[in-house]
Amino acid sequence: MNTGLEAFLARAEALLARLEPLLPPAPPTVDWSTTLACRWRRTQRVGWFEPVRVLNCPPWEALRHIDAQKAVLDRNTRQFVLGLPANNVLLAGSRGCGKSSLIKALLPRYAKQGLRLVEVDKVDLIDLPHIVERLVGLPQRFVLFADDLSFEAHEADYKPLKAALDGSVAGLPDNVLIYATSNRRHLIPEYFAENVASEHLAGEIRPADATEEKLSLSDRFGLLLTFYPFDQNAYLDIVAAWVVALGGCVTSTMRQEALQWAIQRGGRSGRIARQFAADWVGRQGLKGK
Repeated sequence: MNTGLEAFLARAEALLARLEPLLPPAPPTVDWSTTLACRWRRTQRVGWFEPVRVLNCPPWEALRHIDAQKAVLDRNTRQFVLGLPANNVLLAGSRGCGKSSLIKALLPRYAKQGLRLVEVDKVDLIDLPHIVERLVGLPQRFVLFADDLSFEAHEADYKPLKAALDGSVAGLPDNVLIYATSNRRHLIPEYFAENVASEHLAGEIRPADATEEKLSLSDRFGLLLTFYPFDQNAYLDIVAAWVVALGGCVTSTMRQEALQWAIQRGGRSGRIARQFAADWVGRQGLKGK
């Protein structure tokens, strides 16, 4: 009997030794007292918080010509970290105008007050209930950050987000908000054929069900902040702010090259201004070497 048991245990150990390399590593334990930001990662069966070792948070002062949007988002976040009622926020509009940068810049601004950032990819929004469950009851205040959010007509990934915002009986806990960015105001494309199905009753327009479904997602964000393209003067001012932030000097030559850079890149935006500033300051640094 003992011999048979020993043989069985030996075979079991050999089998486990062969299976162990195929198993995913154990999810890391996050110390939120020292970890400021995480990304949500998942395999087919397991999801976990992956700490961000190097933060990409732009200086708050370097974000120019979006003062109205900054003021509203800052106020809402200040309410949140103080334990007061606050809204989920959708930042929508022109590409490269500071939507995601504005959210990331909040982290060092309010980290000491307990603010933490969790970045969630669009394809992982289905895990929102599991993510929220792991954050309930923690003393920190968590912003779930969904960047460049948009959905095609055939995708259903938006439904967990829609439920988390204002549709589930569970809802979000007091220490969790959702901040999302998108180039689309309504997140999901609308088609002319859907408008044709709308009804007209006694002068009142009643949108078709498909249109209502798409509009209802963005409507569930309590705050909508809209971003617009920058004019030339605003663009040059943003370039100068980034050059100074990166340790460079503002010159007339820099301004001329910044305009040429914008023409080559096909537009004026905060992202293009930051990219030019990095190139300019770097080139000037090489001359100094």
